[in-house]
Amino acid sequence: MSRIAAKFASLKAEGKSAFVSYIMAGDPDFDTCLEIVRGLPAAGVDVIELGAPFTDPMADGPAIQLAAQRALGAGMTLQRTLDLVRAFREGDNTTPIVLMGYYNPIYAMGVDAFLTEAMDAGVDGLIVVDLPPEEDAELCLPAAAVGIDFIRLTTPTTDDKRLPKVMQNTSGFIYYVSINGITGTAEADASVIAPEVARIKAASDLPVCVGFGIKTPATAQAIAAIADGAVVGSAIVQRIGEGQSVSDVLEFVAELADGAHS
Repeated sequence: MSRIAAKFASLKAEGKSAFVSYIMAGDPDFDTCLEIVRGLPAAGVDVIELGAPFTDPMADGPAIQLAAQRALGAGMTLQRTLDLVRAFREGDNTTPIVLMGYYNPIYAMGVDAFLTEAMDAGVDGLIVVDLPPEEDAELCLPAAAVGIDFIRLTTPTTDDKRLPKVMQNTSGFIYYVSINGITGTAEADASVIAPEVARIKAASDLPVCVGFGIKTPATAQAIAAIADGAVVGSAIVQRIGEGQSVSDVLEFVAELADGAHS
C-alpha cells in the first residue's frame, strides 16, 4: 500500500478527514523551507503538497507566484526540490509527499530521469496542472508504472461527460478545485461545494480533497465535513512571504489542521 493510500485508510478508520498543506519548495530559501516542511507533520499535516517553482505558474494567484519568484531567486530548481524531499525523508518515511507544479521543468529534466530521481527521493504523488488526460502517455502512465500516484484536478466546470475522462488514470486522491480561477482569491463555500463532492464520489472510490479558497480554521472545518480532505496553500505561503518565523507559520498550520480534524 502506498503512503497516500495508507494515510487515507488510517484517517478513515479514525473518522477524520485529511489536512493537506501546500508549501513552495525553496521559499524563502532551501534551509528555512526544509525546517518548515520538517515541522508540518507535528503540526497536524497529513499530506504535504510541495510546489516545484516555475517561472510561469498560470494556475496560481499572487501569493504563490511570489513564492515561486522567491524560491527561484534563491537558486531553487527541480533537482533541488527533489533534494529537499530526500532530506525530509531522512527523518520521516511515512508522511506522503505530493509534488505540484508544471510539466516544463520535468520535460527539461527528462521524464525517465525525473521519475527515477523522484522515486529515489521519496515522492509519492504528482499534480501537474498543465497535462490534461489526453496527454497521459507523457507522464501519468509512466509515473503509474513506477508506483507514483498521478493526482488529477477536477473543477466546477468538469461536467458529467468530462468527469470519466479526467478520472480514468487518476490515483491517490482526486483534487477538487472549489472555485473558478486562480489560487488564493475567493473564499470556498461548503454549501456550494458539497453537491459537487458528492457527484465526484459517486463516480469514484478515490478520496476527494478540496482546495482553493480555504484560508481559515473555520473554513477548513466546514470543507473537511463534506470531503475527505481540505487543502490550504496560499494562506500559509502568504505568511512565509511576510517573513513570519518558522514557529509562527507552523502555529498557523496547526490551527488549520485542528479545524480540519475537528
